[in-house]
Amino acid sequence: MKTIFRKRWYLFSPLVLIAIAVFGFITMWLWNALLPVIFHLPEITFWQSLGLLVLSRLLFGGMGGHHSRHSNHFRSHLREKWQNMTPEERENFMKDHNNAHDWCGRKEER
Repeated sequence: MKTIFRKRWYLFSPLVLIAIAVFGFITMWLWNALLPVIFHLPEITFWQSLGLLVLSRLLFGGMGGHHSRHSNHFRSHLREKWQNMTPEERENFMKDHNNAHDWCGRKEER
């Protein structure tokens, strides 16, 4: 797969640019159709919509890639810890974590 991409990168580049443009126009259209009517905000241009997409990616999406590496490390750490537990420790762990909790962390009355 990587060798095909390396050989045909010139075909992939226009598709990326088209996708960015489409997402920019969709964002601009949705903003201009909804937010000025609902919240009395000004309409935005195409370039402002691309800026919003970049900003939302930075704020909510991170820079990509590194989140899954941390979650995999955490998952493998928990798996190793679970395998090293005795059956009694596993039972106590499950009993403690199956109790219902409300948002404040207090146990609910049953």
